[in-house]
Amino acid sequence: MTSPHDETHANPEPAIAVVMASLSLGGRRVLNAIDLECAYGHVTALIGPNGAGKSTLLSLAAGDVRPDTGHVSLAGRRLEDLSVAELAAHRAVMPQDSVLRFAYQVEEVVRMGRALRDLPPARDDTVVTESLRTAEIEHLASRDAMTLSGGEQARTTFARVLAQETSILLLDEPTAALDLRHQERLLRSARALARAGSCVVVVLHDLNLAAAHADRLVLLADGGVEAQGTPWQVLDAGRLTRVYRQPVSVLTHPRRHCPVIVTCDAEGDDAEGLAPSHEADNPMEASFPS
Repeated sequence: MTSPHDETHANPEPAIAVVMASLSLGGRRVLNAIDLECAYGHVTALIGPNGAGKSTLLSLAAGDVRPDTGHVSLAGRRLEDLSVAELAAHRAVMPQDSVLRFAYQVEEVVRMGRALRDLPPARDDTVVTESLRTAEIEHLASRDAMTLSGGEQARTTFARVLAQETSILLLDEPTAALDLRHQERLLRSARALARAGSCVVVVLHDLNLAAAHADRLVLLADGGVEAQGTPWQVLDAGRLTRVYRQPVSVLTHPRRHCPVIVTCDAEGDDAEGLAPSHEADNPMEASFPS
């Protein structure tokens, strides 16, 4: 599936700019002075432990919530200056909860992505068919969406996001309900869109998927940015052990040459103070697929 905005690949303006943004919910500070830019042509993965602020930051970027202080820009414009229609033209959102609660056919759900924007109707059938194919749900097109499994519903929602044809895609834990094949296929599709010029921001709990498919990682902890950079820059064993409070080792994937995170045994409940290793040559590597 190609990006609808291939020309944005060389755009020097960041797709998303979060500037000193802070947010409190229910009297608790959930995001604290976030500074972040996400570029066109890249996949950026937001990672971190439960409660770190990943989904909240994605909602901030989507314009679903507004920061108490600081600001967020989308395609060079402040979010508060964008209408609902303009937001839908710039970004498509795959929410964490992809449960479909209305008895529409799968194809109708995917077609809703077109309805969110003022797009040429002549292309609707082609784009919807291509989106169904990319998500591998062509055979489910006439099914009642409420009868699908959780993974099939997630793929239907992803196809709806694709059909919206925006240059910015915001995906909140899109692989959580998917099997191995469809985790890989969804993230490869996202990476292909980025290579064609789109900006993809994805929340992931699986550090190995993030390492394999993202160009940049943003590690969040306690509502702040702990580290950001390439997978090798961010996925430091000592840092991960401290942030996740779980000892890990960082290996090298034998074919992808990206980091691979494996957990380690530790005595007691507290992982702090342990010295995890960075092991490039480990017998376990031979079992990793490409």
